[in-house]
Amino acid sequence: MYRDMEQWTEIRRRVLVEGVRKREILRETGMHWSTLEKILRHSAPPGYRLQKDHLKPKVGPYLDRITQILEADKALPKKQRHTAKRIFERLCAEQGYTAVKDAVRRIMAVSREVFVPLVHRSGEAQVDFGQALAKLGGLLRKVVFFVMALPFSDAFFLMAFERECTETFWEGHVRAFE
Repeated sequence: MYRDMEQWTEIRRRVLVEGVRKREILRETGMHWSTLEKILRHSAPPGYRLQKDHLKPKVGPYLDRITQILEADKALPKKQRHTAKRIFERLCAEQGYTAVKDAVRRIMAVSREVFVPLVHRSGEAQVDFGQALAKLGGLLRKVVFFVMALPFSDAFFLMAFERECTETFWEGHVRAFE
């Protein structure tokens, strides 16, 4: 399938405007004739379009009931929630059904929350500057402080400076590692 818009428009221009024969385009590009017909029929690559939803003849009538059970489970503790097997057993007891596991998997995949674990590897540090008011010699002054945190061990280092610059950045690092 040709998805490059430049190739697409070039082929259309050559055939529709310049009048180059279709067989010549097929010979040059090596494409199938139905691909060329699609290029000439559409001004842009059409992409994939699902004509109608897939039929679910077996699980379809039970999807609403499965969704109700799973929604009711959200209020329960995790250990007391229904598994696909238990939902299957309930539906079998109610009416009998064999494709419940797939339906539960599809519904759960849509409604599942996603969490990204926060991982701190050893040796990683986070550094930043901040500002605070400090009493120096009886006067209230604004000072800049350097903070280095080691999230893996929850250790931190703090040091105050008169100003924030590259020299204080490096000095803070040296003192923190000492």
